[in-house]
Amino acid sequence: MKAAVVREHGGPDHLNFEPNFPDPTPGEGDVIVAVKASSLNYHDVFTRRGMPGIKVPMPAIMGLDIAGEIAEVGPGVTGWKKGDRVLVDPINRVEGGLMGETVHGGLAGLCRARAHQLVRIPDGVSYTDAAALPCAYGTALRMMMTNGHVAKGEKVLILGASGGVGVCCLQLAKLAGAEVIACAGTDAKAKRLAELGADKTINYVTHDFQDEVYKLYGKPTRRGGGTDRGVDVVVNYTGGDTWVKSLKVLKVGGRLLTCGATAGFDPKEDIRFIWTFELKVLGSNGWMRSDIETLLKLVQEGKLKVLIDKVYKLEDAREALRVIEDREVFGKVVVAP
Repeated sequence: MKAAVVREHGGPDHLNFEPNFPDPTPGEGDVIVAVKASSLNYHDVFTRRGMPGIKVPMPAIMGLDIAGEIAEVGPGVTGWKKGDRVLVDPINRVEGGLMGETVHGGLAGLCRARAHQLVRIPDGVSYTDAAALPCAYGTALRMMMTNGHVAKGEKVLILGASGGVGVCCLQLAKLAGAEVIACAGTDAKAKRLAELGADKTINYVTHDFQDEVYKLYGKPTRRGGGTDRGVDVVVNYTGGDTWVKSLKVLKVGGRLLTCGATAGFDPKEDIRFIWTFELKVLGSNGWMRSDIETLLKLVQEGKLKVLIDKVYKLEDAREALRVIEDREVFGKVVVAP
């Protein structure tokens, strides 16, 4: 089969297209999925580079998010048949493992998955849209709704709003009735975020987002009526030098929501703001199967739009991952074998 393969950790040139990678065979409880679409995430960049403490078996086929059609049903599998349209929950919640990391993922013509990881794709939802959901949109749903409890009337600042997680966070916040301030690195991306529903946008390259929030909503303080200044929620999955600024723009009792650290996991910290303003830092790690089912329903009902920046051929998987690594995308990048 065709596959995009990593045989050792490193830079972009370590992801290579191979036309004759061995086909997977099903074992007890397995299905073979003919991959129709696989979306990439920044997590794939970390997998290619190598991550401290995580052993990735080599050779590795990346691609956490996989949508396709069942091509073969292994022994012991019930309730599924050849031709069923399925989305694979990347996390094996029974035996352990993660598709596209410790288990071969979706950057291939065929993929082996455990039957208990399958989620049926409803009518009216395309393979491309389905493949964009689990990792990015699933994490966003858990962060904004399950753990973050974003509510009507709140002011929500989203950093990195033009990425896969960010565009979903924006839409979920608007569905909840919140006011959204979306940050992006170019004016063009900021314009698209406004078209998607952002009430205000900030170009964080040309403007300091902390200063801009102060101009819009005032500088938070414990005195003189300043408890209502600032924003209620900051969504920050970048880390790095944005971390302390995120704390500084939160109103008294505000919430900082995080699910990652694409710009650095060990930022400078200033915990004075946490206790002084009684802030809450809430982490979200991944998603549950029920989150994926909720997302599929929202897409089917037209309440949630899946933003696909571009669909690449499998032969161009290296370029697909590059544009994510260099932050040249708006929404999701999908590879279609």
